[in-house]
Amino acid sequence: MKNHIAFPGLGLEFTLNRVAFEVFGRPIYWYAIIIASGFLLAVFYGFHRSREFKLSEDNISGMLTVAVPLAIVSARAYYVIFEFDRYRNNLISVLYIWEGGIAIYGAIIGAIIGAYIYCRYKKMSIVRFLDIGALGLMIGQAIGRWGNFVNAEAFGGVTTLPWRMQIGNGACVHPTFLYESLWNATGFVILHFYSKHRRFDGEIFWLYVLWYGVGRAIIEGLRTDSLYFFGTGIRTSQALALITAIAAVIVLVYNYKRIKSEVKTNECSNN
Repeated sequence: MKNHIAFPGLGLEFTLNRVAFEVFGRPIYWYAIIIASGFLLAVFYGFHRSREFKLSEDNISGMLTVAVPLAIVSARAYYVIFEFDRYRNNLISVLYIWEGGIAIYGAIIGAIIGAYIYCRYKKMSIVRFLDIGALGLMIGQAIGRWGNFVNAEAFGGVTTLPWRMQIGNGACVHPTFLYESLWNATGFVILHFYSKHRRFDGEIFWLYVLWYGVGRAIIEGLRTDSLYFFGTGIRTSQALALITAIAAVIVLVYNYKRIKSEVKTNECSNN
């Protein structure tokens, strides 16, 4: 289960074993360790900044107990729905999540549903969870994409760029896992500092949706393993990225105009 990956233009070569170690004869994959590490770092970050978002660590822990299981199920369901032919003749294999086949957009959808259920039960506003959750997602996504590197997956089409990636003896391709990791890391740094001066609850979430949507739409267009919308030529995640990015622009513009109008009204009242 080893992958040989090289970056000829950079003079770098790696031989990567997908299995980190075994427990009672069962392999523990680096992919799972990397994903778990990203998740834990995101949780610790959320705990650290919870009070700034008028939440508590208990609030976040409680929300995660609902959101995480739904995120996992939804991530798998999203992938299976658009790759159903792969499972049609062996439906039980839908449950074999350890064999791979999850989608980040599915995880995001499931996590939001979980947060909504928790907030309805606790009679809390969901927007603060969405703001701090968006920052956590960017951490998890930036780190999690390196699991794709170890698995030698989520790459793009052929390229001659200096940072091109070669898997085995194959052609050199776009390292799209790296593009998305760097895009999310950059977005996290920007939103981390901006979040200290956010103008309304929910703003960070919608800025995340816009930032990630634009980046994912571009990067998805380079990939060779995209999920397609029920046999059409439409890349599912690319279309969803564009739609959500447009929705984010509409919501953000509306709220910025609302805030500007309120400021003007208050200034007139004071005068």
